[in-house]
Parts: sequence; C-alpha cells; structure tokens
Amino acid sequence: MITASPSSRLSPPLRDWRELWRESITDAAELLEAAGLGGRTDLLPPDDAGFPLRVPRGFVARMRQGDPADPLLLQVLPRAVEHEAAEGYAVDAVGDMAARAGHGVLHKYDGRALLIASGSCAVNCRYCFRRHFPYAEDIAAAAQWREALAHVRADTSIRELILSGGDPLSLATHKLEELTRGLADLPHVIRLRIHTRLPVVLPERIDEAFTGWLAGLPLQKVVVLHANHANEFDAGVDAACARLRGAGATLLNQAVLLRGVNDDVAALAALGERAFAAGVLPYYLHQLDKVQGAAHFEVDDDRALWLMEALRARLPGYLVPRLVRELQGDPAKRPIADFAR
Repeated sequence: MITASPSSRLSPPLRDWRELWRESITDAAELLEAAGLGGRTDLLPPDDAGFPLRVPRGFVARMRQGDPADPLLLQVLPRAVEHEAAEGYAVDAVGDMAARAGHGVLHKYDGRALLIASGSCAVNCRYCFRRHFPYAEDIAAAAQWREALAHVRADTSIRELILSGGDPLSLATHKLEELTRGLADLPHVIRLRIHTRLPVVLPERIDEAFTGWLAGLPLQKVVVLHANHANEFDAGVDAACARLRGAGATLLNQAVLLRGVNDDVAALAALGERAFAAGVLPYYLHQLDKVQGAAHFEVDDDRALWLMEALRARLPGYLVPRLVRELQGDPAKRPIADFAR
C-alpha cells in the first residue's frame, strides 16, 4: 500500500493567493475589529490621508489581540498624525523622479537598474517612501516590458536588474515570465534581484508556478524580503522562504527603523534571529525615508547608532544589518555612521 509522505501530510495545498488578496481588509474599522480593538474609533483619523489601507487577513492574524501598540498594527493603521506637515519631508523622498531613465525604469547606481514592475502591494505600509509615486504613469510591465527592456539592452554596463514597485510579486507569474523571456538575449544581465513583501504578508504567493519559473531562470537570483519585526514571521512565512531557497534564491531581509515598532535592541535582535531561523540573512536597516505622512515613525540618528552598537554587542556579526540612509544623488546607500563624522 502506498501511503502519503510525511511532507505531504504536513503541507496542505496552498490557497490561491489571488483569492486571499481579494479578501484583504481595506476598512480601518474592520481592521480594528479583527485586531480585537472594535469600537476604538478614537484611534482612527477622519480619512486615509490619501493612502488607502490594505492588509491581508493572514498578517492581521499575527497581531496581538487588543493591543493598540502592536508593532504589526502600527505599520498599517492610518493615523491622524499623517496629516501633519513636517519640515524636511517631501512627496518624493529619495529622488525617484530625477532617476527615471525610461518607462518604469529608475537608474540611480552603476551596474544596476530598477524596474517599477507594479504599483500594487498586498499591504500598504504607512511609512512607504513611494506612497505618493505616480504609478499610473510609470509601470515597467506595461506593453510587455518593451520600453524598460530597451533601456537595459542599450546599456551593457547593467549587470543586475532589480524588480521593485509597488511589489513585483503582485504581478501574475506569466507577466514575470514575459520579462525574463526578454532578458534571454541580454548576456550582460547576470543577476535578478526581487524586492518583495509578499512572502512575508501573503506567503501563499510563493506557489508552485512561481517557484517553477524562478528555478528555471539562468540567472543568479536574490530575493530581498521586507520584515520589520520578528512577529511577522510564522510557519507560513518559513515555508515560503524554504520554497524560495529551493528555487535557488539567496534570501536577504531589509527593514526600516520605525519608532514604536522596532526601535529597541530586543526587537532588532529578535528580528535578526528570527529571520535567520527562516533562512534569511539580515541585509539593511534603513533610516526612515522622509516622505510626507510618515514623520511620526522617525528615529533620530543618535539613537539609531546607539541601537546598532548594542546590537553588535549582542549578536554575531552576520546577524547585524547595515544601518543606511538613501539620499538623492548619492552613488550608493550611505552608512549612517558617515553622518556622525
């Protein structure tokens, strides 16, 4: 008699990620109810500050019930403070518009080009540096990627293609296949880097079709996840990370230092440990990009540097991310320590 393998018993079929996307919470009052804070209308602003709420239910399920200071809730719940003007905060926080080099292409750094693959995200993080980006005007996936690929084809110094957004994994796998078919005749591109939050907030996206596409790519593959707190990881995220590694991807994590979310040593240490337990190496810890509506998340540089010193004393070096800031016109992300010199 043939019996089911242990792995098949432990791994039920994934629900279709598109169905789960459609079931996402888009109403702030419903989010509070799901987080055990029903009736706390005092926590809500009169509107969404021009940036709609969206969060998958699976991510909400990881929030601490009844805690208005839960670090996952704080990342996605609109707040009245987003309407307050803050000096030094801008609509285009990192100079994306000045770096446009073609339809949906940002070319800031030598050897790398970034494609704005999609304007959609499975979760709208309130600190998002592209919360004001004109996605309707600048999506690389439009017209089968032709304009974006033309730029990459013309510049043979580009060795790495970065997919960003929005979230590139919000695209159906067949749209990603369109792009990589277009890369087949570009031998100077040796590496594909994907920046995505979906394996964390909607791990079902890493399905068989996606991993089949990823595994078949004749390129070096790097997937940069985005998790800011250890509580964002669960068994589903661990499984998604395992599927990505099985498809040949190197996994890195970038986080943003956020007041009230992860601006203490214990939280940052737990994030590094938990990410590594899932097979993800800490990469960057970003100082907040100064985008309008996000000033309440800012952690000053002195505290950020102190936190990094404490983190280095607690963790092995390979679990300590690099603390950086992105500035318009710089040739690379700048280490925060440079500002202290």
